[in-house]
Amino acid sequence: MDQPATPPQDHQHVTFDLELEAPGILRLTWPRGARIKESDAQRAMDRVNELCGAERHPMIVDMATTDDVTRGARSIFAKPCQANRIALWGSSPVDRVIANFFLGIMKPPCPTKFFTSETEALEWLVEA
Repeated sequence: MDQPATPPQDHQHVTFDLELEAPGILRLTWPRGARIKESDAQRAMDRVNELCGAERHPMIVDMATTDDVTRGARSIFAKPCQANRIALWGSSPVDRVIANFFLGIMKPPCPTKFFTSETEALEWLVEA
């Protein structure tokens, strides 16, 4: 009798750091080499909403050295959350491709822009 195929090993959740810094800016940082899947994105957005409560805050997303963001994760990131403005910050050509793909294909839930300078990203977030 044939044995059923062994299901693929479950995805190891990608850890992330999320902090609410002065002056009220959320900072979401993904680790080096992260492959962000739908479940990772959902955990991050749930944590954003939990941390913010009823308040909305601008958010910088440090995506430098992120390897991939799956289609499912991008669909989660396109849903409204408690971030009212999002700066995507990266430095590599891969970061730019990922950000441009997201911004071109998905409709971000709030004003969203890609930056290669952290200083410029933070200035854009607080100018609103």
